[in-house]
Amino acid sequence: MATDRQQTVNTIAALVVLATIIAIICVVGILTFGKTDEIIQGQAEANEYRISSKVPGRILEFRVHEGQYVKAGDTLAIIEAPEVAAKMAQAEAVKTAAEAQNTKAEKGARQEQIQAAYEMWQKAKTGREITEKSYNRINNLYKEGVVSAQKYDEVKAQYDAAISTEKAAKAQYSMAVNGAQEEDKEMAAAQVKQAEGVVAEVTSYINETILTAYADGEVTEIYPHVGELVGTGAPIMSVSIMDDMWATFNVREDYLLQMQVGAEFDAYIPALNQTTTMTVNFIKDLGDYAAWKATKQTGQYDLKTFEVRAVPTSEVQGLRPGMTVLYKINENK
Repeated sequence: MATDRQQTVNTIAALVVLATIIAIICVVGILTFGKTDEIIQGQAEANEYRISSKVPGRILEFRVHEGQYVKAGDTLAIIEAPEVAAKMAQAEAVKTAAEAQNTKAEKGARQEQIQAAYEMWQKAKTGREITEKSYNRINNLYKEGVVSAQKYDEVKAQYDAAISTEKAAKAQYSMAVNGAQEEDKEMAAAQVKQAEGVVAEVTSYINETILTAYADGEVTEIYPHVGELVGTGAPIMSVSIMDDMWATFNVREDYLLQMQVGAEFDAYIPALNQTTTMTVNFIKDLGDYAAWKATKQTGQYDLKTFEVRAVPTSEVQGLRPGMTVLYKINENK
């Protein structure tokens, strides 16, 4: 009997101890519930731009390598484009011809041509004077009835023809002296401008075969190899602007109150073992394709995910794209 009673006492004592432990755990849980910190993991990003060419061609040479820091205006790569060089030769030839035509229009006829036109005018003038004398004699005889009407008509026709020939020769001489008409000069000048425009266009294409850096940055990736063909607009390399960096986080909407635009927070960068202050400058809905958190077991709605970007308030030495950035959100706030 004593043994059974002792076992009962021990069992009751064990139950009391267990109940006490459970009660303590519950009390601790209640006291600490809602005060845990949620860690949001993000990563560093940097603004970047891609280098490409307007003209297709073959990669002739790379002047940089991946990981190299470049400055704005530095030559990055050279593309070989023989078709563009051929077009330049054609454009230069067209320009030379247009300039020659324009010079000819501006200068007018050569001195030899002017002299020849003058001689032809004088010849026609002399012929007209001789024909005029013959016409005057025949005209007087015709009035006196000495010559026939047919003879008179023949001499009159010769005289009229001589007058017309003189006028035409004089016009040719005047045209040679005055040069081309204004319309012809304007047309020749316009042809020169058109040719210059073609040359400028081809020159811009030639300039595109020498690829330069748009801004200071680091060459992060080179896509083709030397000797490979690249098409118009095909990316050749990427350059990251290391001075323009930020961190991006995927944040559940129930935590957005602590990460509004303009809010500052401390973030930890494990790779640098460093804490830095960041400022939120961008919030964007990731859309229906993003992760949702179901809360319908305890509520009547689902929580969406937003992209939040934040920039360091001061320069972080050693920060590189892809590094992890951690931010602790207090669940109790």
